[in-house]
Amino acid sequence: RCENLVEVYFQLQQQVMAASTELGPELLPRLLERFNEVLSSLVKSSFLVEKQPPQVLKTQTKFQASVRFLLGPRLLKAAPKPYMVRADMVTEKQARELELSNYSNTLSESTGEILHNVVALETNPTSGNCCANFKNVLLKKIKRCERKGSESVTEEKCAVLFSTNVTLTPSNVSIHLQVLSLPIVVIVHGNQDNNAKATVLWDNAFSDVDRVPFVVAERVPWDKMCDTLNLKFMAEVQTTKGLLKEHYFFLAQKIFNDHSASPEDFQSRHVSWAQFNKEILPGRGFTFWQWFDGVLDLTKRCLKSYWSDRLIMGFISKQYVCKLLSMQPDGTFLLRFSDSEIGGVTIAYVMRGKDGSSQVENIQPFSAKDLSIRSLGDRIRDLGQLRNLYPNIPKDQAFGSHYNSEWGGPG
Repeated sequence: RCENLVEVYFQLQQQVMAASTELGPELLPRLLERFNEVLSSLVKSSFLVEKQPPQVLKTQTKFQASVRFLLGPRLLKAAPKPYMVRADMVTEKQARELELSNYSNTLSESTGEILHNVVALETNPTSGNCCANFKNVLLKKIKRCERKGSESVTEEKCAVLFSTNVTLTPSNVSIHLQVLSLPIVVIVHGNQDNNAKATVLWDNAFSDVDRVPFVVAERVPWDKMCDTLNLKFMAEVQTTKGLLKEHYFFLAQKIFNDHSASPEDFQSRHVSWAQFNKEILPGRGFTFWQWFDGVLDLTKRCLKSYWSDRLIMGFISKQYVCKLLSMQPDGTFLLRFSDSEIGGVTIAYVMRGKDGSSQVENIQPFSAKDLSIRSLGDRIRDLGQLRNLYPNIPKDQAFGSHYNSEWGGPG
C-alpha cells in the first residue's frame, strides 16, 4: 500500500537525519535529494483518475469525472486550505509529449475550452478518500488539430489532463501532479457518435498497456476481433448468450468480403482498422462496424429476450438461409439480421408449391421503430404462413411466452 511505503520513506529519512554527522557534508545532501526524488515518484503515481470522463464526448454536454489522491489523507492533512485540481483538454501530440517527459513538463495550452474545470481536492470524512469530484463539467468547444492522411474527426483522439500543485508536509516538498484520462473522441453532432464509438472500441480492445499515447495497431488477429465483438455484444445487450462459431464465420465472410474461405482459413487472418470502419461494404452504403452497431442497438432495444432464448439465428447470410430452409416443410422459418439495412431483422420462410418445389421468401426487415409499434412475437403470431421455427419447433411453443396477452398495442 502507498501509505505503508510513505511511512517507510519517512522512517528512513529520519534515520538518515539522525546519522547526518557520520554521513558528512557531501553524502547527506545527495541522500536527501535522492529521498525527495523517490518521494516525488511515489506521490505522482498515487494521483489517479477514479471516474473516467465519457470516451465519446459531445461538446455543449455536461459530464462528470473524478480524480483521487491516494496519499492525500496522509500528506495533506496539515494543509491550510484545499488544493485545487484543474481539468484541461489535450491533443494526442500533447499527451505523448507529457508521457515522454514522465509528466515533468507542464501543459502550455489547452486544446478546448472546459467550463467548471477547477475543483477542490478534499478528503471525505466518511470514506477517508481524498478526491476532486468534477460534477458539472462542460466542454464548450474543441480546437481540432491537423489530421493524418484520410483520418476523420471521429478518429482524432484527445484526453483530459487533471493537474494540481501540492506542498507535502512535513517535508515541505512541492510537487506538480498530473494524470491523463483514457483517450476521448470529441463529437459535435449526434450523427458522429457511431464512428466515434468505433475509434474508442478499437483503442480500448487493441492498445498495449505501456504504450505511447495513443498508439494502437492498424491490424489485429481475427480471433481477437471475434473476442471483442462478442464481449461488446454481451455487454451492450446485457445477455449471457454470446456469439457462436457459425456467427463468427458469417462475420468473417462479411468483413473480408470472402465467401470461398473455410472457418479455419479465417483464423490465421488479420483484420485492419480500414476493414472495420473505413471501407464501405460491397454494394452497401455503410461500413462493417456501422452495420454491426445497428444490430447491437436493435437487439438491445427490442430483441434481448428473443436473443437470450436463442430464437434468433441472426448472423447468417441470405444464401445459407436458402440452403437451410429449401429442404424443410412448408412454413418453416428463421430470423436473421438484415444485410441490406442497418438495424433490421427479417423473417425468412419456405413456401412449397403443389408440385413440391420450394421457394424461400424474406419478409421486409423490421426496424426498432416497427418493433416498438408491434413486438416481434406478435408479428410472428400474426403471420399465418409461419408454422415452425427452424428446424422444427412449433411457433407457438417457441414464441408463446413472447406474445402479448392483449391483441395489438406496443410490444
